[in-house]
Amino acid sequence: MAVPLVQILAALEAEAPLRFAEPWDNVGLLLEPVPVAEAKPVSKALLTIDLSDEVVSEAEALGATLIIAYHPPIFQGLKRLRSSEPGERVILRCAERGIAIYSPHTAVDAAPRGVNDWLLDAFGPGSRAPCIPHPADARFGQGRSLQLATPLSLADALSCIKLHLQLAQVRVAAAALHAGNAAVIRSVAVCAGAGGAVFEKLSGYDLFLTGEMRHHDVRSRIASGSSVVLCEHSNTERGFLPTLAERLKIALGHGLELHVATCDRDPLSIT
Repeated sequence: MAVPLVQILAALEAEAPLRFAEPWDNVGLLLEPVPVAEAKPVSKALLTIDLSDEVVSEAEALGATLIIAYHPPIFQGLKRLRSSEPGERVILRCAERGIAIYSPHTAVDAAPRGVNDWLLDAFGPGSRAPCIPHPADARFGQGRSLQLATPLSLADALSCIKLHLQLAQVRVAAAALHAGNAAVIRSVAVCAGAGGAVFEKLSGYDLFLTGEMRHHDVRSRIASGSSVVLCEHSNTERGFLPTLAERLKIALGHGLELHVATCDRDPLSIT
């Protein structure tokens, strides 16, 4: 048994409505090898953060006819499609094999229960809200903030982050106020990926968590009394994929096999 592509697209839209994506982003069904109404039902789909040759090979081995790629593999206007260029070659390979590509990116960042809400799950209960609410619906928006029900020390917060993201190490810029074991982390702002552009509009948070930020932005935060934790870009995103897969299984029943790419990983490591 399989699931019509149009039904999968509706489930993805319900999880992360595309109208709440950032205006600069490129989200939705990016590669449609055949018209959606004529597409064969999908029995297997592969979720990944980045679309690479290795991920396409993994999809082929699985027999997947849909790839849900968090980062849009088509972002800026393409003037050519060349097999000699890796970013263009993956599109050609998917088109040739009839594999559709869908990207939710900032739509699923902005959504309640989306990537940023998942990041906040590291810290325990508290009051949550978008850092910058969307003007059309305040439940959606850029980043996510948490007022902790129980304050944490910075050391405990770091332990929670490492456990949640399954990382042995993270990069930390600690404000002087947060030295020692006092429970002084009461508010957290998170932004999956690169959070600098969102965080520069915010103030008053004890802790900022994202994948990457510019050096001078980090220095500005610790000078103002906030600590910063950087985990590398896609490490703040990839752990959400099993959660998304599980929700889609619930929404679509057992007719669709959803797999998370095993070869997809952040290109940076700490050695």
